[in-house]
Amino acid sequence: MRCMKRASALLLLAFAGLTAMQALAVAGNKHKEKTTPKDLAPADALFQAGRFAEAQKIYLDIATKNSKDFQAALQLGYIALLSNKLDDAELWLRKALDLKHGNADAKIMLAEALYRKNDFFHAARELNGLGPQDAAKLANYSTLNAAKLESFRDDDPYKLDKAAGESTRLPFIKSVPLPVVNVKINGGPAVAFFIDTGGSELLLDSEFASELKLKSFGSVQGTFSGGQHAEVGNSRIDSLTLGAWTIRNVPIGTLPIRSMSSMFGVEQIDGCIGTNVLYQFLATIDYRSRELILRKKNMGTLKRFESAENNKGTAVPFLIAGDHFMVAWGQANAIPPSLYFADSGLAGAGVKLAESTLKEAGIKLDESKATEGQGGGGALKTIPYTVNQFSVGDITEHNVAGLYDGPFPWENAFGFRLGGMFGNDFLKPYAVTFDFIGMRIIFR
Repeated sequence: MRCMKRASALLLLAFAGLTAMQALAVAGNKHKEKTTPKDLAPADALFQAGRFAEAQKIYLDIATKNSKDFQAALQLGYIALLSNKLDDAELWLRKALDLKHGNADAKIMLAEALYRKNDFFHAARELNGLGPQDAAKLANYSTLNAAKLESFRDDDPYKLDKAAGESTRLPFIKSVPLPVVNVKINGGPAVAFFIDTGGSELLLDSEFASELKLKSFGSVQGTFSGGQHAEVGNSRIDSLTLGAWTIRNVPIGTLPIRSMSSMFGVEQIDGCIGTNVLYQFLATIDYRSRELILRKKNMGTLKRFESAENNKGTAVPFLIAGDHFMVAWGQANAIPPSLYFADSGLAGAGVKLAESTLKEAGIKLDESKATEGQGGGGALKTIPYTVNQFSVGDITEHNVAGLYDGPFPWENAFGFRLGGMFGNDFLKPYAVTFDFIGMRIIFR
């Protein structure tokens, strides 16, 4: 039995990215070295600065010297989750839970790793034992609703019919202020949904959900532009039709959206396609051709996509924080680079910078042009400004329109700093592909 346990430990550590020698050292170490806060401080500082690869090396070294160090295992799990290396994340987070049973951070991140694998039922089981005292820790994982996830015990979420072709296309019926496409819910008539990577799951208008008599799994408090909050309901639908495809067993959120219809220039807006829907595919928001293109998410499709496009374009690596926040390195004016949230739903501007970024970059708000706007949390005041130069990876735009609508609520929400977000007007000169296998945003 002892030999089997040792072999299992070696296997776990090898899968988690250690060399054989490192794995042997970690598995064989019987707490010979006690880790101190001073030992962890350099890795923690690098993590907080977004220098995850460098932080990972130090955490691995600590884990090698002390296999009983909970914090190193937890952070290695978190870095793997950010990178969407879900098997590694699961292994390290289970290791962390072995060291500290019931730890809320490890349980939530493990549930998120399983959620991204579309293993909803087991994700729900990992949430057992969490209580009201853990609500703040769940704030960035609002899709982890245990009752909704448990309802998928006998159903595969996002199930695509086997006869579906390799891709489907949805033409924009409107492109200003954001792309709008027609979809069908539960086989009903076509309804208008906008596309927004700032959102998580598919979102339905609350009244529309009531008309469909959908089952409610309770609600959570969502965070929106300007730091506003609103209740987001949890439910599921039987099917979502996207062009020629029908996807079955789809989790959804609900929020009053129809009040925003006039802003989109349509008779009625009934919902939103968020990041977690796009995550199921190799997804392209083609602003130039005015269409949403969804391809099956697998290596074969990705290789054919790259071959057909002759590898032209610029790829920008990204990470996923929380339950849907795609973040990539960017730079405003000449200040040091920072991580920025890719929010295609930011309408009427290319960027929205945190107050600290505005100050550091010397950017002034144009108070004379302040207007009233509308966000997911309700009405808000927006003030424009201009960023002389803004870059994401090797993509650079000049005289980028920005807007300020209050505090940027996600600046320090993930344990590392976000400098703001880039949005619709920065993206719209391009066909933007989200590759969740290679973790790249491809600008063409």
